[in-house]
Parts: sequence; C-alpha cells; structure tokens
Amino acid sequence: MAVFHDIHQLPEFKNAVLTIGFFDGVHKGHKVILNEVCKHANQMNATSVLLTFEPHPRKLLYPDQPLGIITPLHKKLELIEAAGIENIVVVPFTRLFSQLTADEYIRNFMVGLFHPGSIVIGYDHRFGHDRKGNIELMKQYAPIYNYSLTEIPAQLIDEAAVSSTKIRNALQSGMVADAAQMLGRNYTFTGKVVHGQQLGRTIGYPTANIEPDDKDQIIPGLGIYAVRVSHKGHQHNGMMSIGYNPTVTNQKILRIEANIFDFNKDIYGETIEITMVQKLREEQKFASLDALKSQLHQDKLDILRVLGKELG
Repeated sequence: MAVFHDIHQLPEFKNAVLTIGFFDGVHKGHKVILNEVCKHANQMNATSVLLTFEPHPRKLLYPDQPLGIITPLHKKLELIEAAGIENIVVVPFTRLFSQLTADEYIRNFMVGLFHPGSIVIGYDHRFGHDRKGNIELMKQYAPIYNYSLTEIPAQLIDEAAVSSTKIRNALQSGMVADAAQMLGRNYTFTGKVVHGQQLGRTIGYPTANIEPDDKDQIIPGLGIYAVRVSHKGHQHNGMMSIGYNPTVTNQKILRIEANIFDFNKDIYGETIEITMVQKLREEQKFASLDALKSQLHQDKLDILRVLGKELG
C-alpha cells in the first residue's frame, strides 16, 4: 500500500477506482464500500484509491467542540490497508479546502487530481462548501468527465446496522462489547504509562496510569472493564478503571488505570495498547479500602472468566 500526504506530489493515477470519506472506525458499514472498491479495481484491472482527510472537518469548523474520533490516523491507515486498498491519499482539511464549492470539488479536486475511471461512494456522501454536493451532482458530472458511478445503497449500509455515530454513542456509554460488534473488532487505544498516586500497590493491585496518546480519541465511559494490554508485542489480561477513584480521593480528576495480571515490570514512560473487551460494572465508592480490595478480588475472577470465554 502507498500513502500520500501531499496532494501536490501525487503519481499520475489513470482510470483509478476512487472512494472518498473520513472512514472513522473503518467499521462494518465502511467495509461494504471498501470491498466494492476492491472488486471494481479487480474487474477493471485498475488501481484502487481512497481519499480521506486529516484532521476531521469538525476540528477545523467547530474547534470548541470535543471531537471524539474512533480511529486515529495511524490505526485507520492500518485497517484500510488490511481491507485491500492499494493507495491512500490523506488530504489536509484546511480552511481553504473547506471553501471549495461542490462543483469545484468535483472539477478541480476529484477529477483534476485523480482522473477516476470509476467512483464508488456511499448513498449519503456530502461534499463541498456547506456540504451542498451530493450523489446527484456526481451523477450529473459523470458523462462529462467520463467516470462511472457506483452508489452503495442505504440498505447495504443499514444491513451492517452500524454508523460511526452509533459506535461513538456506545463507547461513551461504556458499551464496548456493542461497539465491538459494530466495528468487527474490539476497540483499542494507546497511551503512555505515567506516575500516579501509587495507591493500588498498597492493597495488592498495582496499576499502570495511562495518558492517552491521542487527545481527540474517545475514551469509553466511566466504569470497570475487562481488557487486554499489549506491551512490546506481548499481550496480557487485565482490568481497567476509568473514573475518579471515589474511595480514595475527592479530587475530580479522571484517571485511566490498568491492573495488568501477572505482570511486574517497570514500564513508566513506555507506550501500551489497551483492547477494551467488556464493561464489568459501574465505578462505585466503598466504605473502606478493605471493602475495595475485596471487590477488586472478585472483579479479577469475573474478568478472567470473561476473557477466557472470549478466547474459548
């Protein structure tokens, strides 16, 4: 796979099969589109080209609103490559680009730079200034610029029963298993291990305090989770708390802490990947540290059953 970040230094694509979108999550609905692109490319003996954008348009247009993306760019590229796409063009979404009219978008950007022989697009694709461009406008230009247009109909997307918005809502509610069903894989994020209060080790459950790498990526809702933790190519079972540690502090500081089972290495400053498997329970305040310790013991047993069942 080839990845291009500069739209002014592209190879000369001829007769390309093109698709366009942000593809946040690269979920089951997106894969319907990507599979169709690859099928067309094989049938036409053509190259497949996917255009995506960085940053998300909402970050530029609504900078004061939290973004909440599902897949950071590096993860998105990895998933798109796995789907079989040959070329990815990461288009910088700038203020100037956002001002392109729908007609300019088709004429100067889509056709002028990529010369597609075929375009495969979702039924609800919108583009151009104020999102005024749609599939009907693409159809009008098809005979003028000599490209075929394949619209992925609503029912095919709906059969996957998935959208990026549904996945975001599930994650924000802590429903990570539901999100996994829509994604076709468990949700992951990466972060650096930083120093915390080190209270966990005093009750026999030392934790890795995690500072997420991507501030724009969604962190699931408050609660206790069954997780898998990847460190230097090795995966470990664990339990994660996302919350405010109400038993031990009154500070309203969100903490993301993973207790990695059967693991005692010093990994401060190192990056780990967290795979969210299932929410176990809500965060709660206990009457004493002994009561918290007792609950953590039960949590570990429950999580090992959850993780064992997933593998089984």
